[in-house]
Amino acid sequence: MILFLIILTASFSLTFLVKVITKKKLLDIPNERSSHVTPTPRGGGLAIAISWFAGIIYLKITGNIDENLFYALISGVLISSISFLDDIYTLKSLPRIIIHVISTIIALYFIGGLNKIDLGFFSIENKIILNILAFVGIIWFINLFNFIDGIDGHSSSGALFISLALFFFIKDTVLLTLAASVLGFLPWNWQKAKIFMGDIGSTLLGFTIAVLLIYYNNNEQFSIVNGLIITAVFWFDATFTLIRRFLNKENIGQAHRKHAYQRIVQYGFSHQKTVLLVAFINLLLFSLVYFSIYMEINNIALLTMTILLLFSIYKLVDNKTPFKVD
Repeated sequence: MILFLIILTASFSLTFLVKVITKKKLLDIPNERSSHVTPTPRGGGLAIAISWFAGIIYLKITGNIDENLFYALISGVLISSISFLDDIYTLKSLPRIIIHVISTIIALYFIGGLNKIDLGFFSIENKIILNILAFVGIIWFINLFNFIDGIDGHSSSGALFISLALFFFIKDTVLLTLAASVLGFLPWNWQKAKIFMGDIGSTLLGFTIAVLLIYYNNNEQFSIVNGLIITAVFWFDATFTLIRRFLNKENIGQAHRKHAYQRIVQYGFSHQKTVLLVAFINLLLFSLVYFSIYMEINNIALLTMTILLLFSIYKLVDNKTPFKVD
């Protein structure tokens, strides 16, 4: 608990410091694809990164984190560094992709790849297939957390929910450290946001959560299928929106405001109400994972139920705010 409070205080204080330093030098200027209307400092994720890495280094020194997990997570420094440079200079995609790939390979090396996916009635154990899935999964999480960082408090509250939900089931201090790092930033990012986390925060969170999900699956602490349920709001919106834009022959590399959460805001919900709505859905998904673990309900059936639920919500959003083709 003391470590949690220290990391929380550090993250909160560092976010204020980053806000002051970047107030005039690193502004996110609104455009027609933005969900904010006033220039706002970005790069607040630097506070999350510093707090997080300081926290896990302390856990390493005190022997409270598995050594292989530590080295896997610390490779996120590479992602944070290139993402912060991108926040400042707007880099081309190639150097970012290279660093994402390198960090992912390092992480998978130290946690031993993905060992198995248990689907209840059968399991996937082919190492080639599993490691391809793990590699693609981490890369996708790095990017999807960037995609969902489009309104005040969405990405940060999502990461906070995931880390606390996992802690409920696993009781790992690493998760509390992550939660504290994000929670210290969240008040500054809540509507009306005084600072954005930027790519340095969103990409690091996506990478970290993906690595943790694979690690806990390998140690039979939390199945990867339940991990997909607990994170479903975010990957479903990002993935389904990307597929629709691809099928519509849109430039999928171009910024847009077509994710479901963004269209809910366009319909008239405030950023705060939208984030609270997502939080409510997350609680429903948390209950499904609870049923899977403690009532031994097949998690594939629950994952299917999750996808059907989110698809229904997505179509409801379509009815209220149509998905327009560029």
